[in-house]
Amino acid sequence: MPPEAPSDRPNVVLIVTDDQGYGDLSCHGNPTVETPNMDRLRNSAARLEDFHVGTTCAPTRASVMTGRHKLRTGVWHTVNGRSLLHREEVTMADVFADEGYRTGIFGKWHLGDNYPYRPQDRGFDEVFVHGGGGVVQTPDYWGNNYFDDTYFRGGEVPESVNGYCTDVWFDEAIQFVERNTDEDRPFFCYLPTNAPHGPTQVPDEYRERYEDGVSERLARYFGMITNIDDNLGRFRRRLRELDISRETIVVFMGDNGTIPPAADHYNAGMRGAKGDQYDGGHRVHGFVHWPDQIEDTDVTQLTRHYDLLPTFADYCGLDLPAVELDGRSLRPLLDDGEAPWPDRTMVVDTQRVERPEKWRRCTVMTDRWRLVDGKELYDIEADPGQRRDVSDDHLDVVADLRDRYDEWWEDVSDRFDSYCRIVLGTEAENPATLTAHDWHKTGSVPWNQVKITEAEESNGFWAVDVENAGTYAIELRRWPEECGAAIRAIPDGFERVDYGAEEHWSGEGVAIDPERATLEIGDVERSRPVPPGAEAVSFEVDLPAGPAKLQTRFTESDGTERGAYYATVKRT
Repeated sequence: MPPEAPSDRPNVVLIVTDDQGYGDLSCHGNPTVETPNMDRLRNSAARLEDFHVGTTCAPTRASVMTGRHKLRTGVWHTVNGRSLLHREEVTMADVFADEGYRTGIFGKWHLGDNYPYRPQDRGFDEVFVHGGGGVVQTPDYWGNNYFDDTYFRGGEVPESVNGYCTDVWFDEAIQFVERNTDEDRPFFCYLPTNAPHGPTQVPDEYRERYEDGVSERLARYFGMITNIDDNLGRFRRRLRELDISRETIVVFMGDNGTIPPAADHYNAGMRGAKGDQYDGGHRVHGFVHWPDQIEDTDVTQLTRHYDLLPTFADYCGLDLPAVELDGRSLRPLLDDGEAPWPDRTMVVDTQRVERPEKWRRCTVMTDRWRLVDGKELYDIEADPGQRRDVSDDHLDVVADLRDRYDEWWEDVSDRFDSYCRIVLGTEAENPATLTAHDWHKTGSVPWNQVKITEAEESNGFWAVDVENAGTYAIELRRWPEECGAAIRAIPDGFERVDYGAEEHWSGEGVAIDPERATLEIGDVERSRPVPPGAEAVSFEVDLPAGPAKLQTRFTESDGTERGAYYATVKRT
């Protein structure tokens, strides 16, 4: 048994890297990337060696925050209005805040940019984040590019900063830790970096370390990881300098598998990458460290991201929400790796559609087996690379795991037809700025600023809830307000960042020339000409309280239509 804890209310630091896979650490055998601080943490921590998350970013975050499978929470996509966390869900920050902890988030939230889904609506006292699922995405402040950007303090107030984004997140987290240490108050610090998620932007000195032998894209990617590593070392040194490391649980983990294609770089022998149902898509690094309490042990049992909330509650004496949790406390394994532990059955799936589909890109997991898409079976102990399908040799196992999946699906599917509605006319956010990132539609939406600049021909609707009946001023825009560009113009000096290529580049955007703008919300439909030089087309409408769909159109003379990528809604 571990020695007596120095505090029954330890601090908790949760660091989540974005798109860094299990094999993207030197301690896991990567021959190229340099991660000495991650390696040191791993060597002194409890190592969750069969630790699984979601296959993409927002779904993982939803489960981490709630202790529940993503399909229960409303978050099974990264866009399309399906990255918003149901307002009824209780978050990890809520749980800590209810027990007197100071809570802070610094970096990537990706569970909603409007009320009631913003981090400050979900239990966080201090918030400094970018918009959407990454820097340069549509809800982010216009023109951000990872360097000297503008982020949101408290989720609402734009604040310009100097420095590289990852350095900024760690600076803010360190200051948060220092303030709460001075006040002798326990804290929960959530530090989800947006790196090494693309576009792969990093200071030159990090990229240059990897220029020989790998592609430009991988040089940037590995450079981003090494920058995180340097910041991790800096953060942990500060904990020691403040003499609070023995009072602080630190968890370091990834949010999904490595960037595809995995064949381009080392992937620890696993099959698949981000978005895939094979282990390479969802098995990640998971290190849990608490000096003299949790350290230097291997946890080989199957564990999940949704186990973290009950684990923290167990160690910190927190009351868990009175809802069905899918996670369970890992404390027995962290205290004693030989403790009795059940053989659990878990499901990982990739949906990324408007409504989840049964058996879509899924894996049913146990300690030994992986049933992929309901038909391929892999003995993960004998074949960790998932190269040999043994379903014909174990028909009984396939049948059993299919039955378990059926039971699970029935259990998690009761909210698939409901919307997580953005609330309009509330004092908490008035006006509200909506972006195309959250359109409901089939297929892609303009989810990043490059697509806005390219004038993607796309449209969808926002699922909204009018909280208060009354008169509303609604403005439709092609560009966000801070851009200051007219609907028919192209903003000057915007550095376009190409997600698919190895380099970022600047270029001209695509102009549009709409004749009319149309607004539909509930039973209301209005249409107006687009004035010359206008930055927005404004409507004033009377709306009843209640749920509605809000849809917009910019229509050109030849009939070409696209939605207004940005809409500002204010109750007057």
